[in-house]
Amino acid sequence: MRIRFGFRIALDCAVPTPTILALDVHPDRARDVVAQSPLILRPNVPVVAMSDAFGNILRRTVLPAGRTVIERDGMIEDSGEPDIINLAAEQTPVDKLPVEAMPFLLGSRYCETDVLSAEAWRLFGQVPEGWSRVQAIVDFVHDHITFDYQLADATRSAARAYQERHGVCRDFAHLAIALCRAMNIPARYCTGYLGDIGVPRDPAPMDFSAWFEVYLGGRWYSFDARHNRPRIGRVVIARGRDATDVAIVHTFGQHMLAGFEVWTDEVTAEASGAAVAAE
Repeated sequence: MRIRFGFRIALDCAVPTPTILALDVHPDRARDVVAQSPLILRPNVPVVAMSDAFGNILRRTVLPAGRTVIERDGMIEDSGEPDIINLAAEQTPVDKLPVEAMPFLLGSRYCETDVLSAEAWRLFGQVPEGWSRVQAIVDFVHDHITFDYQLADATRSAARAYQERHGVCRDFAHLAIALCRAMNIPARYCTGYLGDIGVPRDPAPMDFSAWFEVYLGGRWYSFDARHNRPRIGRVVIARGRDATDVAIVHTFGQHMLAGFEVWTDEVTAEASGAAVAAE
């Protein structure tokens, strides 16, 4: 199947403002991209591409004073298969973990493992290790937090989400990640596109989505504590320890969000062919 993806973001800055953008499809999915426009900034300003420590593609620029519109449109090939379920996936002992998984055991800005460790062991210490334990954590977080866009708070951490019991997709991910790490399960934060493919359409405006991945049985698996069901068509943009590492827009100075639109839609063969031809 093919998925059309893209965004249009408008930012207002009072003065020229250094900015880092994380808006490219992750290199892991680059070969699946059928066609896409360049990253367009209006007004046109110089942009420099770079990679971070987690393998994400970032772009550095200086947004001018006034309004800047950032946009992209593209098409990606997807298997059309839902998230993999592997009930037999085992937890890897800490001393056997690969080096690259170790940072995702540690506490981070939004995932306070030290604060939540005792509660994690109280809740999940008797659950069998491996997939069952991760799924128990996901089930708990899904039931514990109420999703509410109106209560979004960029400063809310996993511990606050646990106490307040409401939030948005990033809060579901942060709490689940913190609880997994407290149980010695490597967990990393993901941001990207997740359209309403194979599920009833959500009437709310489309947004970027957050979920997480855990290391079990020698590989990473996707879990989603907000939706708590296998989903089709995840397109990763960036991975990191938490939302700090994968901010879509990070400005070194003040800005105002003046417009925000995201699209992620399955397209028919005829429509995708026409779109590719247009590129």
